[in-house]
Amino acid sequence: MTEAVLALVKAQGRAHSAGELANELAHVWVSASDAESCDILHRDSGESLILQASTIFPEMIGRVRLGKGIGLSGHCLQTNEAIFISHGASQDPRFARYPNTAGHDFEAEAVLPLGLEGHPPFGVVLIRKAAAWEFTPEVIDDLTVLAEASSAILHGFDLAYSAGSKNSRLGALSEVSRTIAQSPYLEEILQLLVNLTAQQFNYRVCTVRLLDENRNELVLRATQAPAKAYQRKRAIKLGESIAGRAIAENRPVIVRDVQVDEDYIGHDLAVEQGLRSMICVPLTVQEKPIGVLSCYTSEVRNFTSDEIKALETLAKQAAISIEHAKMQVRTTLMQEMHHRVKNNLQQVASLLRLQMRYSQFKSLDEALNDCLNRILAISSVHDLLSREDLDHVGVKSIAESLVHHQQGSFTLPDTTIRWEIRGGDVKLNMTQATQLALVLNELMLNAVEHGFKVAKTGDIHITIEENDDEVSIWVANSGDPLPEDFDPTVTTSLGLKIVDSLARALGGRYKMSNVMGWTVAEVKFPRATGE
Repeated sequence: MTEAVLALVKAQGRAHSAGELANELAHVWVSASDAESCDILHRDSGESLILQASTIFPEMIGRVRLGKGIGLSGHCLQTNEAIFISHGASQDPRFARYPNTAGHDFEAEAVLPLGLEGHPPFGVVLIRKAAAWEFTPEVIDDLTVLAEASSAILHGFDLAYSAGSKNSRLGALSEVSRTIAQSPYLEEILQLLVNLTAQQFNYRVCTVRLLDENRNELVLRATQAPAKAYQRKRAIKLGESIAGRAIAENRPVIVRDVQVDEDYIGHDLAVEQGLRSMICVPLTVQEKPIGVLSCYTSEVRNFTSDEIKALETLAKQAAISIEHAKMQVRTTLMQEMHHRVKNNLQQVASLLRLQMRYSQFKSLDEALNDCLNRILAISSVHDLLSREDLDHVGVKSIAESLVHHQQGSFTLPDTTIRWEIRGGDVKLNMTQATQLALVLNELMLNAVEHGFKVAKTGDIHITIEENDDEVSIWVANSGDPLPEDFDPTVTTSLGLKIVDSLARALGGRYKMSNVMGWTVAEVKFPRATGE
């Protein structure tokens, strides 16, 4: 038995985490007791037991949870007394089988509590044999010694881990806070926050979602996860998400295992990326929520109280840095606004010069209305810029604004047009957003004027897609088809010439064609990553 205890001590030296230590101890138990399998279960914050290590069901680690008093293990935890069953273990009224383990039957089982004398047990160890097992006094004594030694080793490791973690987290907190406080740029702060938090706290993935109050959504703004599928996770509604609950309740929310939790969105991606436990910490400034920091581990584990406090402190400091950066951006934008207004006024002047050289209009009113429509398209971008994301505007928001204007001003008499906007709200910088607003405006106006000269009812669909940083926009109408000899490269339409010119300015391409009875205008261009 001395050799077995020594083996337990050596196992402690090989382990780098509580999960690894439990796994090492389970294998020592099998070898020392001549059992055929060993499970170690750890008590959670309540009276439930979580499978922490298993030599026979390793795939069930972190997934098996026994409620209060359930099974031989639960009974052992409640009474703090060992259970020895020499034969017919599965017939014992206290017996409970793990889910999906049919065919694994054992005749004999022993369950011993893990804990220090005078204190409630913090877990149990369960060993099994397929054949009958005589538990003589000598065998019971040996197993009791192993349980006492295992208890001391696990408890000692937890104390050392907690002490080391506390010092480490204080250092990590200081390092992350100091670094993000030095940056004046919002995107850099967010990326530093997730990168350094994941690195310093040893998390597998960290993300920051910021609150879009207009849409009541949490939008993913930063993550250090390398997978593109994770970087492109959709915005989530406050009411449908765990992150939303953290904001609503203004407290950290913990999920034991995101791979199996019913409320978690994205089980498949969690399995693919190896994500297990999660903590969501709200980002607040003066009790006002602005977003949430979510941290994921690569193993199922508890978040310690000092770890949670460190993350809460970090979240408060990060929120202040984020708001400060937003204020700096707004100040910078105000300083730069006169420059942008000047550029856009020059663009308006260019459009007016084009209009003056273009003689297709029958009246002055018609020419002025055409100019006014283009100026309002530019205005819509500035309006959205003041309400949305400071220096980026969503394509879908631009389309919605222009559709609202079209419906109110340019729908032909006795004509019924149904508008529909599809796709995500791809973000563009100021320059691209202004150019695209003019493109969309021309394509929508063209669809109304030329698609419904004969047809009096129909649909106009605007579709937005982004694929590998290439943005695609389709404006399709179900009205009058294009003439058979139509060639967009030789068109005499000023609007389509503007579209072609701006598409090239965006570094993209434009085409128009008949597709399955619809007139479809398509513009594709690469999305710029900066202003």
